[in-house]
Amino acid sequence: MGVQHGRSRTQLISDGSVVYAEALWDHVTMDDQELGFKAGDVIEVVDATNKEWWWGRIMESEGWFPASFVRLRVNQDEPMEEYLAHLEGAQAGEENRAGMGMLLGPGLPCKEQMRTNVINEIMSTERDYIKHLKDICEGYIKQCRKRTDMFTEEQLRTIFGNIEEIYRFQRKFLKGLEKKFNKEQPHISEIGCCFLEHQTDFQIYSEYCNNHPNACVQLSKVMKVNKYVFFFEACRLLQKMIDISLDGFLLTPVQKICKYPLQLAELLKYTNPQHRDYKDVEAALNAMKNVARLINERKRRLENIDKIAQWQSAIEDWEGDDVLSRSSDLVFSGELSKLSQPQAKSQQRMFFLFDHQMVYCKKDLLRRDMLYYKGRMDMDHMEVIDVEDGKEKDFNISVKNALKLRSLAGDEVHLLCAKKPEQKQRWLRAFADERTQVQHDRETGFSLTEVQKKQAMLNACKSHPAGKPKAVTRPYYDFLLRQKHPSLPTAVPQQQVFMLAEPKRKTSTFWHNIGRLTPFKK
Repeated sequence: MGVQHGRSRTQLISDGSVVYAEALWDHVTMDDQELGFKAGDVIEVVDATNKEWWWGRIMESEGWFPASFVRLRVNQDEPMEEYLAHLEGAQAGEENRAGMGMLLGPGLPCKEQMRTNVINEIMSTERDYIKHLKDICEGYIKQCRKRTDMFTEEQLRTIFGNIEEIYRFQRKFLKGLEKKFNKEQPHISEIGCCFLEHQTDFQIYSEYCNNHPNACVQLSKVMKVNKYVFFFEACRLLQKMIDISLDGFLLTPVQKICKYPLQLAELLKYTNPQHRDYKDVEAALNAMKNVARLINERKRRLENIDKIAQWQSAIEDWEGDDVLSRSSDLVFSGELSKLSQPQAKSQQRMFFLFDHQMVYCKKDLLRRDMLYYKGRMDMDHMEVIDVEDGKEKDFNISVKNALKLRSLAGDEVHLLCAKKPEQKQRWLRAFADERTQVQHDRETGFSLTEVQKKQAMLNACKSHPAGKPKAVTRPYYDFLLRQKHPSLPTAVPQQQVFMLAEPKRKTSTFWHNIGRLTPFKK
């Protein structure tokens, strides 16, 4: 985050200011050295000396978390982001100028002239984009298909994803825009409805964005061989394409789906509430934000399945189906005391709440990072009951900070107790989140394929011998943010263009800090 408003975050902490950060992204972790949180949670930043990983506190929990997942607030002041302040200042300036009735161009009021500019920009970037897609489909894919000695159909599917489907859709979308575009008076064009009409079609970008990391890997493999380098360059020259590499072209759809909400936000800013297009543009902006959110969520979930598979492969005495057979997301995790009938002996267990199921494990007494599988609960057939402090009738004992999980058939009851009332509330919220997520997945049709599940488990078995730290892999977004591409809007800082891109994650700091830990600290 760098130095902001003249003082760095480290200075603020050292001079005794209470520094809070607001979570922009969920950070769900399986490592008890890391701090998990949900987007919107407020974290007290205790140590920010490391640029990438900070130490923070939420209620009773403390741990490391990625600095890029949060934005700072100081003593609950406004978010400390100079760029936003600068942007708001610039907007206020524009509105003042518009308010003064300043005229621009051939007698058009400022706001209408600005709307003309935005509409023209949307139309021209759309036409450029279609040309990019056409060049990829006709300049590269067509030529590659002729060379069966060099490419298999499966390889092409990995490198180019479903870009041909995107090309077909975008041509249809551009036709709709052209119909609504008023050449003589662009500012009166009503294009909001085009986005609304096709909002579900834009979801095909989800498949493309999820495949893009594989495309980069496959492409970098073939580009190690000279004949492929020469072949792709020949394709580019033959098609008279601009001088950027194929991976630059293949980034265009990822950027495009991120750019729509930015363009529509600009358009809304310069559309009078009385304009016939206002309501549609407003709805279109929300629709395209939702598309970007859905694509982002699916991307995050697919990246998470490898972490879940690795987590499972590190657990001792695992029994039954793989977690991935039913689940694809870790919603919450933490330590609770558990009592189950018929026994009344309390046991400390680590609980991991996934969508559809909750797994619980026992910690090794000496190696605190080692877990033994002890069981699971089917959340689709469980009800969560808030238990008041005092005597609990099913177990006939006095309880504090407790909640109960009871199977709908009534044949299974578990009593779970947290150390603090805040932790209990956090668990109750997590159980509600899990049900919401299951419902949302049903509505949006999200599910993992058998191939994805098998591949994740396979990768986990290969990736690390027991007891050794996992290898640090180069994050996909590192690659994304390094790309230079002509379709990037110059006025917008790059991090804003990648609204989709969750900040890069780093592998667990547990192994980095192990030397500093007291071996048997309780």
